Amino acid sequence: MTDKIAIVGAGALGGHVGAYLTKAGHDITLIDPWPEHVNHMKAHGLTLEGATEPECFTVPVKAIHITELQRAAMDGLFDFAFVAMKSYDTVWATQMIAQYLKPEGFCISLQNGINEERMASVVGWGKTVGCIAAKIAVEIFEPGLVRRNVQLGGAAHTVFRIGEPHGRTTARAEKIAEMISCADSAKVTNNLWGERWSKLVVNCMRNPVSAASGLGGNANDTDPNIRRLAIRLAGEAVEVGLALGYELEETYKMDPMDLMNAMRGDADAMAKCEQTILDNTSTRNNDQRPSMGQDMIKGRRTEIDYLNGLIADKARELGIAVPANDGIVTAVRRIERGEIEPSPEALAGF
Repeated sequence: MTDKIAIVGAGALGGHVGAYLTKAGHDITLIDPWPEHVNHMKAHGLTLEGATEPECFTVPVKAIHITELQRAAMDGLFDFAFVAMKSYDTVWATQMIAQYLKPEGFCISLQNGINEERMASVVGWGKTVGCIAAKIAVEIFEPGLVRRNVQLGGAAHTVFRIGEPHGRTTARAEKIAEMISCADSAKVTNNLWGERWSKLVVNCMRNPVSAASGLGGNANDTDPNIRRLAIRLAGEAVEVGLALGYELEETYKMDPMDLMNAMRGDADAMAKCEQTILDNTSTRNNDQRPSMGQDMIKGRRTEIDYLNGLIADKARELGIAVPANDGIVTAVRRIERGEIEPSPEALAGF
């Protein structure tokens, strides 16, 4: 029997994955709080645009408003659910879908940040799975259209990493990895927490500089001052992650130790990291903008407290100084409050 699957949050990432899963024949219900987006999907389907022709398609999807969930559940409970909401929406979104899961059902965190603990506070650790989407660069600015601005990972880069909190390989993790591989390369990881923190390092170096500068990914990477700030942000995040005992993975094609050493003043490590970042600009188009930069344009609340704010909080607990992350948190919060405008100058002085 085909699993009945919910995706709570049909924005850029949830919509991207949901469209591929639907196209592959899975029974997917997309649940989203944006009325215009849901109405468009109901009437016209969901359109994906990517770097190659096979990535560009429109697929009819089953989309519902969150207010329609109780009625939709009359057709049967869900076998499991992906939660693809912002970090600050994790708890309520998990609470909402939990009552519509089968007794053996579970939730999968398909999000930025480290939200498995929040999810587990609702459904328990036994019903919590992590799914990391690494270097996927998807965006949504209009109803019914999701764009991907980087090349497919394929054999060169594994995009989706599915892991259990306890670190063992399970049948359900293997099942999810096989299923989601229709969207891009996928694997089961036995290092969920190390993979999560490694992705957090990337998010912390790319998202806030876009939010604060008002620039896209390539524009930030080709600016020497912003590029070095991003490396400092990443290096501090690596230092905190290692102090917490995580086994970190390669980060944006860089060795975590190089990032930390560059942050500490090693000129050779800095040059090596800078060159890798510049090389990475060739893998995406100039329109790519990290999700926090997208949020700033949309006037939405950012995830700064759940990304760089998390680094700063953990650093304080450990007695580690993270001036770059402290500074970027302050800058993004000031922009959110309307005290200053996004600009490269907003990144100066820390």
